[in-house]
Amino acid sequence: MENSEPDPSRPRNGVVCVLYGEFTDALNDRVRYSVSLTERALTVQRICSAPGRAKEAFSLTDCVGCRAHRGPDGADAGAYFTAYFYPFRRRWMSAGVARQRVEQRFRVAPVQDPLANLREAERWARAIRDASALQAPRRDGVVYAEVRRPCRVMILVNPHSGRGQALQLFTGHVQGMLAEAAVPHTLVITEHQNHARELVRKADLSQWDALVIMSGDGLLFEVINGLMEREDWRDAIQTPLGILPGGSGNALAASVHHYAQSPPAWNEELLLSCGFLLCKGLVCSMDLVSVHLASRRRLFSFLSLAWGFVADVDVESEKYRHVGAIRFLMGTLVRLASLRVYQGRLAYLPASVEPRRPPSSPQHPSFCSSLPCRLIPDSSPNQNSRRNHNSTNCNRNTISNSSNNAITTKRAETGAQEDSLLPGLDQPVPESWTVVREEDFVLVLAIYQSHLAEDLWTVPGATADDGVIHLFYVTAGISRPALLRLFLAMEKGGHLACGCPHLVYEKVKALRLEPASPQGMITVDGEVVEYGPVQAQIHPGLARLICG
Repeated sequence: MENSEPDPSRPRNGVVCVLYGEFTDALNDRVRYSVSLTERALTVQRICSAPGRAKEAFSLTDCVGCRAHRGPDGADAGAYFTAYFYPFRRRWMSAGVARQRVEQRFRVAPVQDPLANLREAERWARAIRDASALQAPRRDGVVYAEVRRPCRVMILVNPHSGRGQALQLFTGHVQGMLAEAAVPHTLVITEHQNHARELVRKADLSQWDALVIMSGDGLLFEVINGLMEREDWRDAIQTPLGILPGGSGNALAASVHHYAQSPPAWNEELLLSCGFLLCKGLVCSMDLVSVHLASRRRLFSFLSLAWGFVADVDVESEKYRHVGAIRFLMGTLVRLASLRVYQGRLAYLPASVEPRRPPSSPQHPSFCSSLPCRLIPDSSPNQNSRRNHNSTNCNRNTISNSSNNAITTKRAETGAQEDSLLPGLDQPVPESWTVVREEDFVLVLAIYQSHLAEDLWTVPGATADDGVIHLFYVTAGISRPALLRLFLAMEKGGHLACGCPHLVYEKVKALRLEPASPQGMITVDGEVVEYGPVQAQIHPGLARLICG
């Protein structure tokens, strides 16, 4: 098949081509195509005498890779190049669109010299790869970096996550995509709890350009905390982190998919989308939240802190893990049947308030219980926020801005991440904090991603690096049907429009929770932590996430 040298200035149908050629079908030499490559698309048109011949353009934004190769038959003088696309196409059995794999393969044989044909195929493959790299699916207003190419990726798989199919899902759906994108990887199978944490804490991270987790959210929790426990944590936490959904919750994977402005997807479709984003290799910032427990233990969280109904459902639904993501619906129905109310105190630093320095020394054993309080003036009522009715602001003497508490000073001396917004748990919160008036709660949820699970779109406006904690709480008095309606509405992100008087939503920089009920559970990123007083603050852009 003849192939003409391209003239970049020569327009074809009004479009300037980067390359143009005519090739045969990889399986049938009698079928011929004209193929043109522009900066944005690969256009394929069948050459035939019939009018209205079919032409299809493949966006290079959807291309993950292209490779050139010889044919399987050593006697074949021709060479081949194959481009791999994952465009959005209509689902076969249901409404909507999802990414679907499309392969375009052509035979190059303008001459009888096998090496010359291979060189021509390699020229096309290289041009397609280079052009597709410039057409990555970037979003306006987001600052991106890129995973270095060729990159070296460590992929950690928890074989027991979800329904115990994470490894099979990886080999069946993701491994081939990585090969198409020429992404070399090392697969590590975790063997026990905290295996990943121990591994990344000791690993030589100079060998890796990215760490990718194929599991639920728990394995990423281990990896982030392992990185933050290193002496070189400042550099370690800058290692790009990728997520592939292999568990039953998959909240971060659903969030990453959402941030790429993709239509909703679940199960294997969500895995394919996250695999595609991994192959494209764009990196953005991700906020982390520092969580302090009563034992002075500190954790780093990427997803959520929960107390009450949400934590109960997350933990108690473990027994239904074998059914996959529907376990949360089953757990919700069971917990609704015996709805609990929890007593406790909640305070937070609103995102719109300029923070003050924490106090320098303990003054009271509890953060506000023994102090006189005044109601916040009714300023701007909102159907989704009852701060003007439900919250109080504690009167205290102004704390000097130059004062540092002992914990913060010690962290600064050791080089650890400083939590400048948090006093010690035995100290009162600064006067700039808001103290919630109610003390009877059904749930408290602090979340910093858009999704709490694949099918729970909890914060429609959230991004991975918006620099705030999205705080939700539901006060006592809500009926079971009303609570169920909230969670059903959350599937499509409509719960904030329900007008529920018991639901409060605030954007905050820091928070403190003091449970008073003797029994209950607190979870961080879905992992149970010790029950007792807890506080947290946001650290904007501390980590890096492979996203779209």
